[in-house]
Amino acid sequence: QVQLLESGGGLVQAGGSLRLSCAASGSIGSINAMGWYRRAPGKQRELVATISSRSNTYYADSVKGRFTISRDNAKNTVSLQMNSLKPEDTAVYFCNADIRPRATVTYTQYWGQGTQVTVSS
Repeated sequence: QVQLLESGGGLVQAGGSLRLSCAASGSIGSINAMGWYRRAPGKQRELVATISSRSNTYYADSVKGRFTISRDNAKNTVSLQMNSLKPEDTAVYFCNADIRPRATVTYTQYWGQGTQVTVSS
């Protein structure tokens, strides 16, 4: 069984910083891309940032220059450093990973439970 566990959300003032972390655990064979999504109140879930197994990164235009995604392949973790936070960054943030469980040949999308980030003005 594979699980993703997020941590690091909270309440911060505009202009502040937060760091989100996500750890994959369980029977993991290999991990392909990892990423972060968010769902703001009344909106659909949107992609924030992704990072490939070779650490190629992609960012949504709305967070470029402010957020940095990174991963530790040895620890099966992905992090999101969020700087210069804005009230519009308020959302539930979800960790996502493309994982091949051990003894299988197929990659499957896994999701964390979500962590709340609230940015006050």
